[in-house]
Amino acid sequence: MSTAPKIAVIYYSATGTVHQLAQALAEGAEKAGAEVRLRRVAELAPDAAIDSNPAWREHIEATREIEAATHEDLTWADAYAFGTPTRYGNVSAQLKQFLDGTGGLWAQGAFTDKPATAFVSAANLHGGNESTLLALYNTLHHWGSLIVSPGYTDPVVYAANGNPYGTAHASGTGAPGENILEAARYQGARLAGITTRLLAGSRS
Repeated sequence: MSTAPKIAVIYYSATGTVHQLAQALAEGAEKAGAEVRLRRVAELAPDAAIDSNPAWREHIEATREIEAATHEDLTWADAYAFGTPTRYGNVSAQLKQFLDGTGGLWAQGAFTDKPATAFVSAANLHGGNESTLLALYNTLHHWGSLIVSPGYTDPVVYAANGNPYGTAHASGTGAPGENILEAARYQGARLAGITTRLLAGSRS
């Protein structure tokens, strides 16, 4: 029987920045030995809004092959990584709706003691990245999950603007650079490593 930790990377991305972070985090977790499911949550915005931004429509069309997140992904996983763009310093409606629909699983204790982390993007460096991460972690507190932030545990965190709460990117500067992607990979590897250790303890 496989003892590899199972990690669900669940995210919402409008124009692709958070998608890139999600891919990098998944890569880091896989390299650290985890089995990973990369999942996107459903789009809620109307076509008129999406079509008003060509990059938004382009990203939707380019990522249709990525499976939509379901509650089964949550029950399958030993750990979670959630990604979202900031919306006025808060979690996007798309990801929030997915999380808000988990009351039944929460009541069953499905999330108790499972490690979880998060990553974000805002247009500006100080455009709400930290407040969005903290807001997202409120859900995890209610779940009884174990928050695994990157902290200042590796030099790559400093090189990626030093956010100890989770990897964050200022999308107004363009696509994430290698420094940001490397921080996301590290965050995924850290989540996988801690989850592995917790699972080993529970099996002993």
